[in-house]
Amino acid sequence: MNAADELLDFLVGNIPSPALAGYHSSESARNRVWMLIEKEKESGLLPEEKLELEDYMKLEHLIVLAKAKARPSSPDSDARSGLFPTS
Repeated sequence: MNAADELLDFLVGNIPSPALAGYHSSESARNRVWMLIEKEKESGLLPEEKLELEDYMKLEHLIVLAKAKARPSSPDSDARSGLFPTS
């Protein structure tokens, strides 16, 4: 088991499934991510901005995995709803 798997198991084991399923980042964090994505497309990012965006994307992936692991499979479950929901 690697460090990411250990952290994932910790999150799933210690955060109640409804709380984990309902978690989304703040509006200001979502706006920051979208701003970084747009800037990356338009003019490129500074090295520190690139690292910031990469960190957000890693966290997003971790949250999606935790939600998927915490939630039993069902046709209407949406484990893809991570930190930055699109709607």
